[in-house]
Amino acid sequence: QLTDEAISCLCQEIASQKLCPEQGRRNVRKDVSLSFLGQPLGCFCIAQVCSASGWYRTCLKKPLTKSFFIKSVKLVKTKINSVKDYFKILRRKTHLNKVNLAIGIHNHQPVGNFDFVFEEAYQKAYVPFLELLERHPKIHITLHYTGILFKWLKEHKPGFIPRLKKLVDAGRIEMMTGGFYEPIMSVIPYRDKIGQIKKLTDFIKTETGYNARGMWLAERIWEPHLAKPCAEAGAKYVVLDDSHFKNAGLKNEELLGYYITEEEGHTLCLFPITEMLRYTIPFQPPEKTIEYLRSIAEKGEDRLVVFADDGEKFGIWPGTYEHCYEKGWLESFFQELEANADWINLIHLSEVLEQTPPLGRIYLPAASYREMMEWAMPTTAIHEYDKFENILKEQDLHDKYKVFVRGGFWRNFMVKYPESNNMHKKMMHVSQKLAQLEAAHGNDKKFKQAQDHLWAGQCNCPYWHGVFGGLYLPHLRFAIYRELIQAENLLDEIGRSPEEQSRGWLDCQVKDFDADDAEELLASNSKMNLYFSPQNGGSLFEWDFKPKAINLLDTLARREESYHEELKRLGHQSINEGQNPKEGVPSIHEMTVTKEEGLQNLLFYDWYRRTSLLDHFLDQKTSLLNFSQCQYQEAGDFVNTAYEYSFESNDKIMIVKLWRYGNVRSGSKLIPVYLEKKISLKRAEPEFKIDYVIKNLTESKHSFWFGSEFDFALLAGDAPDRYFVFPGHTLEDARLRSMGEIANAKEVQLQDEWLGISVSVKVDGPATFWRFPIETVSQSESGFERVYQSSVVFPNWKFDLDSNETWQNRLVLRVDEL
Repeated sequence: QLTDEAISCLCQEIASQKLCPEQGRRNVRKDVSLSFLGQPLGCFCIAQVCSASGWYRTCLKKPLTKSFFIKSVKLVKTKINSVKDYFKILRRKTHLNKVNLAIGIHNHQPVGNFDFVFEEAYQKAYVPFLELLERHPKIHITLHYTGILFKWLKEHKPGFIPRLKKLVDAGRIEMMTGGFYEPIMSVIPYRDKIGQIKKLTDFIKTETGYNARGMWLAERIWEPHLAKPCAEAGAKYVVLDDSHFKNAGLKNEELLGYYITEEEGHTLCLFPITEMLRYTIPFQPPEKTIEYLRSIAEKGEDRLVVFADDGEKFGIWPGTYEHCYEKGWLESFFQELEANADWINLIHLSEVLEQTPPLGRIYLPAASYREMMEWAMPTTAIHEYDKFENILKEQDLHDKYKVFVRGGFWRNFMVKYPESNNMHKKMMHVSQKLAQLEAAHGNDKKFKQAQDHLWAGQCNCPYWHGVFGGLYLPHLRFAIYRELIQAENLLDEIGRSPEEQSRGWLDCQVKDFDADDAEELLASNSKMNLYFSPQNGGSLFEWDFKPKAINLLDTLARREESYHEELKRLGHQSINEGQNPKEGVPSIHEMTVTKEEGLQNLLFYDWYRRTSLLDHFLDQKTSLLNFSQCQYQEAGDFVNTAYEYSFESNDKIMIVKLWRYGNVRSGSKLIPVYLEKKISLKRAEPEFKIDYVIKNLTESKHSFWFGSEFDFALLAGDAPDRYFVFPGHTLEDARLRSMGEIANAKEVQLQDEWLGISVSVKVDGPATFWRFPIETVSQSESGFERVYQSSVVFPNWKFDLDSNETWQNRLVLRVDEL
């Protein structure tokens, strides 16, 4: 216990410190070591902060127990002789306006994420956060859990939601709704927007008794038309980043409240999230946040500050479990809020709506948080964007003008990554099929199940890529296709006649599936979907095996990413940048970590999309190695150019024909060549045949090296239960990640015991089979990593053709259940 005499001396010692603020400086800090009667009292960081009413000093470190060391004090020259005198001056000199602080926490795990990831997130983030919340009854916050996470919690942790309900009943937690499966709301059909929101609202009401009025918008991706469906689904407000509002021309001082917008007369309230707090919480000492809130309090009474961000940053992001719980950051933060409760008012956003009017009407542009808008741009544009930002920083213009530096548009991910567009258009295709059956079957149990699978297939995570793995993670893409194919299977059960379901069926649609103004061919039978793109090499870009609900061609091309430049610069090093142990832990936006050495040596880029049934003519200098690295010379012009097409079918067989008149380069000459591939499938067989015809259209003899590429995506390149089999041949390394050549072979099998399938490619005329993995190097929240995407199977043949002579061969592709 400090005596009055000690306090008097200590206060006078603090008052005597010379901080010498410079003209125009907002604050000055100085570390001060103090002692009394020879005993060290600890080290304090004295901050002198300019305000309208004078200079305040704040002790930011508090090894002593006296509460006045964490309060702002306008030090006076009069002598302080006692604790009573001190607190009398404290009350007279340090009155602050009240600040309303709304804290929102968003918790989410993607559809298809591993169960151990859910468990780790539960143990390291969701439970410890809730436990701390329970121990601090004065802390009031808003919570959002996605339906995906809620379902997992209800099944695996049945005691968790009742604990939430107790806090809801006590008035301490406000629950937020949103899309049940966390879709990017702007890019799903209108009927699905409404359905997803209502599904989560109903779940929250049933499980917690709370009627959620607020809504979490996935990735805070806003488009102006969203006001109408959100309002129609029952939402009264959403939270968005302050960058949205700044893009509309508002300044920081205009963001201390909320606004109202409308679409076709449907109104919705919009709350701005303070970006600064997303970087101080939990990465900087709690006093940083208190200091910021104090600066807001000085601007006027009852200003509103909103913090809303991912709950995973409190325990799951690298280093945050130790930081938040073992080292006590979160407890300290809650204690700071409680200690300053006389001027920091923790409030729910729904209470703000009830107590205060909006600051005005606003119409926001399409936007997301600043980093997302940067990630959505093409790689070359990101490089230029970064250069421009650096120029502004070098000239001390960034802080003032960064609001006018904005990136791209979320939908551009579907241009940047055609594989994302493929998933999205598959989702739209299934949603349209479901809508066509709604009038007749909307109340059927199977229809409701199909609808739920469709909505699960709208989960946003694998549709984009930024600092998180996202699109680059095969198991997340796999989960999306699984949900969509399961929905399709149920719709077939609803819409097909009993006879068709018994004997099978054949169907072929000609439609612009991927919205590129070119027609695709969607062939299907009762076992498979085969999607062909005549415009892009007559390729097969989707092969769905319905019994297992898997897209066997769900791979990803190797592309240059903006962060690859940094990887090349770092080489094999593994470092954390921006981390200051005295200040906290780095945000994932500030970290640079490599998970293994030599990743920079794996940076190869594909000049075409990795689909299947791709027709290659090779130069004689081509090797397995340079072909696998996409650093070879393509001799033909068939891989990504347009083919003509036709199709015909009866009730037993369907034939899709694709052909092209092209050229093959030989030295300086172009050799005219006709290539035809005829695909046939029966109504109930899990196989299809490909009949190739290649014709030399010249009047002289020529040599050719031709191969057909297939990219099979079976998730795990190193797993012992997934491997290659070449009947009649022995492999030293049979892993799906292996590379090799098998000559004079007629069949290859890809066995996946985990999925319970075997995919085989058979050829009539013996071929040389090349195999190699497609591995990408991508960024995730835990660092740069190598990711196995698929295995290329490339049967190839060398042959000579006289004038007008043809080469023919048949391939049979089949899936069998093990």
